[in-house]
Amino acid sequence: MNDRIRDVYIVDAVRTPVGKYGGALASVRPDDLAAHVVREVVGRAPGLDPARIDDVVFGNANGAGEENRNVGRMAVLLAGLPVSVPGVTVNRLCASGLEAVVHAYRAIALGDASVVVAGGVESMTRAPFVLPKSDRAFPVGHQELYSTTLGWRMTNPAMPEQWTVPLGEGAELIADKYGITREQQDAYALASHRKAARAWQDGAYDAEVTRLPDAPLARDETIRDNTSLEALARLKPAFRKTGGTVTAGNSSSLNDGAAALLLCDEEGLRETGREPLARVRASAVTGIEPDMYGLGPVEAVRRVLAKAGRSLTDLTHVELNEAYAAQVLGCLAEWPDLDPGIVNPRGGALAIGHPLGCSGARLTGSIAHQLAAAGSGVGLAALCVGVGQGQALVLER
Repeated sequence: MNDRIRDVYIVDAVRTPVGKYGGALASVRPDDLAAHVVREVVGRAPGLDPARIDDVVFGNANGAGEENRNVGRMAVLLAGLPVSVPGVTVNRLCASGLEAVVHAYRAIALGDASVVVAGGVESMTRAPFVLPKSDRAFPVGHQELYSTTLGWRMTNPAMPEQWTVPLGEGAELIADKYGITREQQDAYALASHRKAARAWQDGAYDAEVTRLPDAPLARDETIRDNTSLEALARLKPAFRKTGGTVTAGNSSSLNDGAAALLLCDEEGLRETGREPLARVRASAVTGIEPDMYGLGPVEAVRRVLAKAGRSLTDLTHVELNEAYAAQVLGCLAEWPDLDPGIVNPRGGALAIGHPLGCSGARLTGSIAHQLAAAGSGVGLAALCVGVGQGQALVLER
């Protein structure tokens, strides 16, 4: 019988460099991306017998392509772990990687597991086109293919039209709500690229990024070192042709990548022989109107901080996923007590990229490494989620 809630530690976290759509990782299957980071994070704890791993939990937003046969289990087998190690895949769209971490956290906290690998993967390049089955045999006429790369497809006609707007239109709605200008969005995007480029130059990502041996990618592929406000200003609006403010330059891109974390209780931690990066303190998930999905983190962050007994002013490190600059700026407008200087100090998804199922695990791993480098602090990872959700996690060291 479980008579107490156990402390849960993040022992290590790794990720691949993030590839651009059709870029350096285009030839790598998503299950191979997942296997690579699982193999790496387990290999970095040589004192741990891989057979001791109770579960492998992976987030993935697509599930329609090469990752379709439970990519968590595929990662276990392809990584060469013992076949006795199980694996499962979870889907909370953009926060799938964070959901995987939360699954691991809960299992360990409740005593159902001692050692769990959690992570996320997405290859948006390799996301297939799908052909829905006809409602009758031998249909007459042409059939429509749907891209599974991003966004709504095969939408249920009962879903209100207001809720099924494109993701970029959702960002425009937030810009409308808060009066966020094109210039503010471009300035935020430029800062993200500059911070990411500087972080790579300074070696800030050396501890967490693991390169794939067969892919010539040394760093995140979508960082634009030499972009400028003038260059960003020349881009046309991508969603509203008249009066639009959201462009390709102030939006995250389509990407490929994977991330994995090793989580343990105290017993598992002793077996690894490692000092943990951080301890998981609390998690929260909330819902919101689907068209206003970008504001999903607002309530999720309020709830997770309440659970952790913390406030915005207690935070020392924040990773907020940058789906769109307007979405980030809208969330920050709701958190006047949060110091914007601690948000995404190493750049965010506008520069690094947003491989959907991977991003939540990437953000969590980045926070854990930042806390370890600082030696102490309170960290927050948060993401907005398509179809109207927000999820957040608090770490401490």
